[in-house]
Parts: sequence; C-alpha cells; structure tokens
Amino acid sequence: MVATPIGNLEDITYRAVRILGEVDVIACEDTRHTALLLSRYQIHKRLIACHAHNEEESAKGILALLDSGLNVAYCSDAGTPGVSDPGARLVEHIRQDGKHRIIPIPGASASVSLVSAAGNIGKAFTFEGFLSPKPGRRKERLSELFSRGDAFIIYESPFRVVKTLGDIAATGPARLVIGRELTKAHEEIIAGSVEDVLSDLSSRESIKGEFAILVVPEER
Repeated sequence: MVATPIGNLEDITYRAVRILGEVDVIACEDTRHTALLLSRYQIHKRLIACHAHNEEESAKGILALLDSGLNVAYCSDAGTPGVSDPGARLVEHIRQDGKHRIIPIPGASASVSLVSAAGNIGKAFTFEGFLSPKPGRRKERLSELFSRGDAFIIYESPFRVVKTLGDIAATGPARLVIGRELTKAHEEIIAGSVEDVLSDLSSRESIKGEFAILVVPEER
C-alpha cells in the first residue's frame, strides 16, 4: 500500500519510488492519474484500475495476480490508500485470504500535514474525513464530534465548504485551521475563529481547491 503525493510530486519517499519501480503490477484508483506520477519518475509498469466502484471485483483479480507469484503495489490518486481513499476493501480481502503480506509504504497525508502547521491542538484529535453531503446527517455528526471536546479533522470540497463552515458555526464555538490546496502551487492556510474563517471564504467570488479543516471546539 503505497502513499503518493497529495499535490507536489516531490512529496514521495525514496522507498515508494523504489517499490513502484520493482513491483510487477501497480493497481491504482485512476490509471491516468497514476501514469502522470510514474512518468515523472520514469517508471513503466502495467497498471490496473481498482477504485471505489469496482474495489470488490478488482480485489479478486489482484488476489489472482498475487497467487501467481507477482508483486502488486496499490496507490490511490493522492495520499495514503484507505484513508478517505479506496484501498480498505482490498486490504480486507487480502487479509482474509491469509496468504500474502500487506506492507504499508508511508508518505503524504493532508490531515497530518495540516496538524503539523496548526500549533497546539491538545493531546488528541479525531480524523473524520468527508462528512455526509446530506445536511441532517452532517449536522448530527458535527454535534457528536463537538460533544467529545477533542479537535477533529474533516475534508471538504470547494462546493460545500461554506455550507459546512456554517454548520460548524451553528454547532458551537471553535477555532479553525484550514488547509486549501495543500502542497500545491496555490496552497493556503487560514487560521482563526469559525466566524472569521466563514466570513473570509463567504466573501470570495469563487472558491477552488480541496480543503482539509481542523476544528478545535472551544467552551462557550
């Protein structure tokens, strides 16, 4: 399971590049996306698609490749497989089969990158990933996360980020650290109260890029 860059293509480990160059087959979320990364490092390998919509079926094919004696690497489009990305079902199938080793090749992660630039957030945080797009479920889950008192991290698209920040503001007082387009050319990190950050983003004519949002609940 190979972690790949979340933006900047230089954010990949020497080990990951070596492994991708040594394996027989690379399974990936999107063959076109992974091909760009491999081209950057002059790696030429057979690619097969294994994404959220075909993960169950692809797992059987990958198991067959492993059974035939081939070594297979899996990588999602960006970041660490199985962490808000496909890969968990594949790992589960291989683990249940019990005949092959599962080896993590660590690397880039938007959530950990954001925490490293956030300062003191307390002793613990919850990684939540993407919330439900349904307003009722989203608000209910936010209430549950706030009730714990610990910091938590969510991911959000540019299309829903203002609505989600509005839901956070309605749930309780909080301090935010937001990473937009982390590691990319237009990277931006915004910190402040939920009201200030919401006001900032709401005033923009357009919002682009993916968001990682660190929420630190505060007492009323």
